[in-house]
Order: sequence, then C-alpha cells, then structure tokens
Amino acid sequence: MDWNGCDVVERVPGKLGGVPILRHSRVQADVLWENYQDATAEEVAEMFGVNPKDVRAVIAYAEANEAVRAL
Repeated sequence: MDWNGCDVVERVPGKLGGVPILRHSRVQADVLWENYQDATAEEVAEMFGVNPKDVRAVIAYAEANEAVRAL
C-alpha cells in the first residue's frame, strides 16, 4: 500500500530499510494494517506498544485507500 498520504506514517532511510513505519517507532504500517484484520485497533496498539489513536489513523487511511482502489 502507498502510505505517502498518511500523516502518522514516515519513511526514514536507514531505519528498517526505509519501509513505511509509524512515526517515532519501528512498527511497519503494513504490519499494523495486517494485524487489524484479526483484532481491534486497541488490541493492535497494545500488541505493538503504540498509541491507539495512531493505529486508528493508519486503519482509516488504509480503508479509504482501499475504497478508492475498488472504484
């Protein structure tokens, strides 16, 4: 997924090979999204030790992005 428009996701060269990660963490955005398929945002946040608000932002962005791709 293209995470360029998601405010809570960043790419940092040299940090996890430059893959999209949740800001100020080492958690990959794709991993959050994949785990959300089987858990709530709060459960995912707890699993990875990140802010539930950020997880919800990633989920909202991914859902909107998938809806646009489906058109």
